[in-house]
Amino acid sequence: MNDLKHYAVFAEVVASGSMSAAARKLNMTPSAVSQIISMLERQSGVSLLRRSTRKLVLTEAGERCYPHCLRLLEARNAAAASLEHARDAPGGELRIAAPLGFGAYVAPALAPLLAEWPQLRLSLLVDDELTDLVASRIDLALRVGSLPDSSWVGRKLGDMETVLCASPAYLERWGTPQFTDALYQHHWLALMNEVQLRATPDRIDDNPLPTFQLPVMDENNRLEKITLTVRTTTTNQTALRQMCEQGAGIARLFYPDVRAALEQGLLIKVLPNIQLPSYPLTLLTSERNPGQAKIRLAVSALTAFFSFLPKKKPSL
Repeated sequence: MNDLKHYAVFAEVVASGSMSAAARKLNMTPSAVSQIISMLERQSGVSLLRRSTRKLVLTEAGERCYPHCLRLLEARNAAAASLEHARDAPGGELRIAAPLGFGAYVAPALAPLLAEWPQLRLSLLVDDELTDLVASRIDLALRVGSLPDSSWVGRKLGDMETVLCASPAYLERWGTPQFTDALYQHHWLALMNEVQLRATPDRIDDNPLPTFQLPVMDENNRLEKITLTVRTTTTNQTALRQMCEQGAGIARLFYPDVRAALEQGLLIKVLPNIQLPSYPLTLLTSERNPGQAKIRLAVSALTAFFSFLPKKKPSL
């Protein structure tokens, strides 16, 4: 591999016209450049340059060798320029993995970045299942809740607050619960990954009931879990919200996802005074200080966007 460097130094000497000029461009001493040229001549067994006090002249062997070395030098410079461009100017494909429903956040967060840099392309992979970040060539990943062990670096963007919601039609038909004890009497919607199957001795059939645990903070700020029977399950948060809006039951939903529906009256908060735990929203990157401009600027844009995530208001 050092031979490649030797040929590149030879090309720079010829292109610059002198050992000292090449040394300045290569950030080397003239003596080190001279030694490399001498080493290359000893290894090849031929002279490449005729040296005088005023100039350097290529030998016949040097003239034949120089065009090949020049292409090597140009390739090196092009490679260095491409790395500098990746560091300084965002371009190419930016691959982001996020849970379903988070496209509504990623798109507006990165819209200004995409508008400013037309050469940047976005590939957004949305899936509630954990994506293999390495195999899928992911640059950034958004995660909600606890994180599995990973070598990736996590940056907390904020907390996703949750609320209990139901449609006006559902509450009109089944009543509005006033206390947590009344929650057992209602139809519940939940994500499949939150549901467990529980067998009960009083059931006639052998099919266990699907249940999920609703975490609630008590008056002493201690977490307690209420086990509720689930009637309807789904695999993603967006479908859960849509079924809730259609009156299928009560659901625990992320507040930023349902804020507009609450303001429009499509959904109503259930037990608005109870405190539900929030879930951390984390941005994952493969390195702590990303060198590529597209990743560095995307991290900055997402961090700024989620810092303005709407918070719950008691009046809603």
